[in-house]
Amino acid sequence: MNEDRISGNWKQFKGKMREQWGKLTDDDVDVIAGKRDQFLGKLQERHGIAKEEAEKQLTDWQKRHPDFRWDQ
Repeated sequence: MNEDRISGNWKQFKGKMREQWGKLTDDDVDVIAGKRDQFLGKLQERHGIAKEEAEKQLTDWQKRHPDFRWDQ
């Protein structure tokens, strides 16, 4: 996957992530920039949930958005 596609993919889905997890700020989403581990950390921090719950929520979200791919 080329860099343009990763960037476009992230821009497309970050709005959907903000809809799901409204406590994430625009700055949070920009810092995360498609990195799964960073996203999980911010999700835990902003929503006050445990790592296992963050993983579950993210896995459920990804099942609903199968076209989303994390930046590697």
